[in-house]
Amino acid sequence: MSFSTSTLIIWTVAALATGGVILRPWRIPEYVWALGGALLLTVLGLIPLPAALHAVAEGGDVYLFLIGMMVLAELARQEGLFDWLARYAVVHARGSGQRLFDLVFLVGTLVTVFLSNDATAVVLTPAVYAACKAAKANPLPYLFICAFIANAASFVLPISNPANLVVFGSQMPPLLDWLRQFSLPSLAAIVLTYLALRLTQRQQISQPLALSIDPQPLSRGARLCALGIVLTGALLLLASALDTPLGLPTFCAGVATTALIHLSQRRSPMPVLRQVAWGVLPLVAGLFVLVEAVAQTGVIRQLAQSLAALAHDAPTQASWAAGIGVAIASNLMNNLPTGLIAGSMGHLAELPVQTSAALLIGVDLGPNLSITGSLATLLWLVAIRREGEQVGAWQFLRLGMVVMPPALLAALLALTL
Repeated sequence: MSFSTSTLIIWTVAALATGGVILRPWRIPEYVWALGGALLLTVLGLIPLPAALHAVAEGGDVYLFLIGMMVLAELARQEGLFDWLARYAVVHARGSGQRLFDLVFLVGTLVTVFLSNDATAVVLTPAVYAACKAAKANPLPYLFICAFIANAASFVLPISNPANLVVFGSQMPPLLDWLRQFSLPSLAAIVLTYLALRLTQRQQISQPLALSIDPQPLSRGARLCALGIVLTGALLLLASALDTPLGLPTFCAGVATTALIHLSQRRSPMPVLRQVAWGVLPLVAGLFVLVEAVAQTGVIRQLAQSLAALAHDAPTQASWAAGIGVAIASNLMNNLPTGLIAGSMGHLAELPVQTSAALLIGVDLGPNLSITGSLATLLWLVAIRREGEQVGAWQFLRLGMVVMPPALLAALLALTL
């Protein structure tokens, strides 16, 4: 088999698998398409088995991070923490949909910044749905906040998005340098996202909310779970400051919190473990393998060299091209593999700091265009489906076309200025 034929097959399989993840034909789960494409390339010998296994192993920190967050989220849901938070939010909204909108946006920003965008998708989304149910409000405008702020606020800190770990890897900037570089772009992205969502959802959030909310006591298990989540956030901040991987601390925090609650109540943790969306893990693993196969065709090296040459001649134009190009790619193939590609480009060619930062902004913020652009949005989609809500790709795209481009342009402008 010639090299060109192998390359064509790799790209075809990767494109079909990515299309399956995005469109979910016949409602086949996303992970089946990603894992199926990875297995097919391996069976055909287009990616050697050791290389495929190495690609899967590279995601070890991401898997641990996701497991810890998903277990914490499901534990909080089953212990009633979400219901309690929902009633608290509705009471403080005092019958105003606009006030509830602002409250959800603020909380979503804080959760994303200090617990990661995946935590916003899996922890906050069920709480927001419960709040809307308690307030007898249409949940979608408030659920959309969770989806969009999860990406818009995901480069305030290194811990705000697992994709940040993927892009920079061992070359993660020190925390102070990170803040100096990304504070203004993050602020621009958050503000523009808020304004766009407030404008597009203004009619639906103008409806009054229910005022008579039954009080609900916070159980001991819910209090322990809340403590576990707060300590997890503190642990992640410490790990980020010490420049250590985030996966293992998050996993240990999730396991410890689950064990503490169930041992104290002498209950089995199986109900929690059964409800975790485990399909996310093979989805991520499959995407890692697909990216490794594409990398073997040499296209990533060519892209890195081209971007480095452009950055040498025109640094500002290179930053804009990198940010916008990666943002588009994130929506075509999900931001996790795109982040892997962006990270590989940084290793294959010497890029200016500003260009590398633009790549990260494109990876983090760009996915707000499509419903499958980021892992966080896929987790959000799983969360709302569990509550009986359905959001189609076209419905999300129409909103994303209003929300994402202004935020991306503002963030890149703040970066380049």
